[in-house]
Amino acid sequence: MIKPNAMNPAATFEGYQLLKFRRDGGVLNVTIDNPERRNALSGPGELEIARFFYEVTTDDATRAIVLTGAGTAFSAGGDVEQMRYINENPRVFYAAMINAKRVVGNMLDCPKPIIAKVNGPAAGLGATVALMCDVVFAADHAKFSDPHVKMGFTAGDGGAMIWPYLFGGQAKHYLMTGDPILATDAERLGAIFKAVPAADLDAVVDAYAKRLATGPRRAIETSKLTANIVLKQLAAITGDAGICFEALTNYSVDHHEATQAFIEKRPPNFTGE
Repeated sequence: MIKPNAMNPAATFEGYQLLKFRRDGGVLNVTIDNPERRNALSGPGELEIARFFYEVTTDDATRAIVLTGAGTAFSAGGDVEQMRYINENPRVFYAAMINAKRVVGNMLDCPKPIIAKVNGPAAGLGATVALMCDVVFAADHAKFSDPHVKMGFTAGDGGAMIWPYLFGGQAKHYLMTGDPILATDAERLGAIFKAVPAADLDAVVDAYAKRLATGPRRAIETSKLTANIVLKQLAAITGDAGICFEALTNYSVDHHEATQAFIEKRPPNFTGE
């Protein structure tokens, strides 16, 4: 828990289980801390991410945010055990999709500059969260992917919005196949800011975050919010449709087969149903 300072009041961010916090001056370092499940965001994770980006908006002590994952992954996105639970309890899916929509909306509304420190694979919702950060640094071995289709799912929780925006004509390939893209290739396409050697990632991000945290705060925040207007329009256009399509595929035979095949560690046998 972060302790408030009487001279510089700061949010305490109490009650979080998945997210861990550390302050360095005006920089708030946030770690998705569930390495046993590769920092999956399904279920409670979506709720915490959405809650955090709402609460930090009014935290005067935070001038810049660095978001990363514990261990060797940024975030694997979905949790297959959670998917199986949703398969058995369909009404849970509605709440999960609403939370995913809030993640996107609250990130876009947060005025603080958000820096992604992608230390390893970022997949599904994890990739969406990483790519929606304002500035993305990644270890050169890291990969981004949206493997919803590999699980028989529509890429409905923000991927179908942010991938075309960043990857242009390449996006549909990655969304329809679920193939990963290496950080160095993502940088070459202009989809992320920098891919750097893993050994340099912490130092490079720390220096950049401090630069933003000591810059002209209001100018930085309002420039970010202005640039986000187009993304907010895209999110409004695609968000509900993506959630509805993903809800439909949640009931598909192919999705149930993909979930079972993953658990049984075998290739899925898709039938198109």
